[in-house]
Amino acid sequence: MKRLNEHVALCALVPALLSGVAFVTAPAASESLAPAAASPVKIGGPFTLSTSDGKTVTDRTYRGKWLLVYFGYTFCPTSCPATLLEIAAALKELGPDGGRVQPLFITVDPQRDTPQVVQQYTRSFDPRIVGLIGTPEQLAAAAHEYGAYYVRHRTGPGADDYVIDHSTYLYVMDPQGQFVRAFDSAASADRIAAALRALMTAASRSGSHASKEPSPSG
Repeated sequence: MKRLNEHVALCALVPALLSGVAFVTAPAASESLAPAAASPVKIGGPFTLSTSDGKTVTDRTYRGKWLLVYFGYTFCPTSCPATLLEIAAALKELGPDGGRVQPLFITVDPQRDTPQVVQQYTRSFDPRIVGLIGTPEQLAAAAHEYGAYYVRHRTGPGADDYVIDHSTYLYVMDPQGQFVRAFDSAASADRIAAALRALMTAASRSGSHASKEPSPSG
């Protein structure tokens, strides 16, 4: 029950993510959830997943990179391809600084999103986008850390006859793995690139430089 309460509290934070504040207080979702929902909640946290080529990665694997974290699935008809197109365009707009950014596409559809499917999908947008997969339990744990939600809706009698309703926020994590801000699904490549460039500049001025070492690819 405690974990459920925490997850509801995280999901309630989604609108507040756009403020760019890493620690915020969520409103109570109901009378019974008030104690958990009234506590400060941190966005982002540890996860263990796999790249599409079979490498096990954790949140610490990508330290030193600015992360763009997105939860979605390859059969998504609209929001996922639109967001990945904007991410790919933002990387190009950043030029050399694009190497300091690591986009992560975390599938919420382990049944249909096999390693090969995810790899072909992410690379069709930009080879720098890493697709991450995992067991249902691993994916649920990762989504919990970010306050992301996903719900399957049946569309027919077949095993693969379903769509997934999911949150569409793009999370920005700094090179130390701390949440910085989030973009909604309407964010353009220009807006994403400009925000990342400003964040990098501010970090450089403060003496916190992101590593330019390449991260694992999937």
